Amino acid sequence: MLRILAALTAMVATAAAADPSHFVERSVDLHGKTYRYQVFVPADLHKPPAVVLFLHGSGERGNDNQKQMSQGLPPWLKQHTDFPAVVVIPQAPDDTEWTDPADTALAMAALEKSVKEFHGDRKRLYVTGLSMGGYGAWQLAVDHPGTFAAAAIICGGIEVLDPEDRDLYVHAPKGSDPFAWVAEHIGKLPVWIFHGGDDNVVPTEQSRKMHAALVKLGKDVKYTEFPGVNHGSWEKAYATPDLWDWMFSHTL
Repeated sequence: MLRILAALTAMVATAAAADPSHFVERSVDLHGKTYRYQVFVPADLHKPPAVVLFLHGSGERGNDNQKQMSQGLPPWLKQHTDFPAVVVIPQAPDDTEWTDPADTALAMAALEKSVKEFHGDRKRLYVTGLSMGGYGAWQLAVDHPGTFAAAAIICGGIEVLDPEDRDLYVHAPKGSDPFAWVAEHIGKLPVWIFHGGDDNVVPTEQSRKMHAALVKLGKDVKYTEFPGVNHGSWEKAYATPDLWDWMFSHTL
């Protein structure tokens, strides 16, 4: 009987270890509201995993907990199920920006809850975002220096682009050079910036200026520009062969 029990225990353990990677739906309560988000759970969770926070673009806002799965990193993960890290995928509500304090709080709350649930490695937390999410990633880098081990920021920016869209900017002091200010306030965070050379939504100059500001301060920064590519540069960015090796090579 003991041998049978031992064999069954081994079979259960083996099956658990072989669980395929998958997405799970979660929620977090913040300031009296409930926000839903998705989490990519890798197949192997035997050791404290790295945790990546992904911020979507403006077209994926809402409260259905589905739209944020349609662009950028989530579709890439569905094709790369051997990805070794937990990925937290919150959704910004309609008519908000990731640079809004309420939305940055939402993103960080979802990240914190996921780190606790999946026993994430706090020395290996990473942030990435595209378009509006790129602005949000810069905002989080400024607001939480020393939290993330590295960042990949795609077709994002720093400055206001449209006077009517006053919320879409990183909150630097008035009268300052916003690029220099952000570069000074992200600490030692290594950043890989991506942008399409023909982006007509977020001007490529936004990333060029941010890259120059970081280089001027001697920060750890890489910049990749895709010639002839418009705003949807995230497909090429997430397909960059050494992106994840670069990112996961950094720890706090």
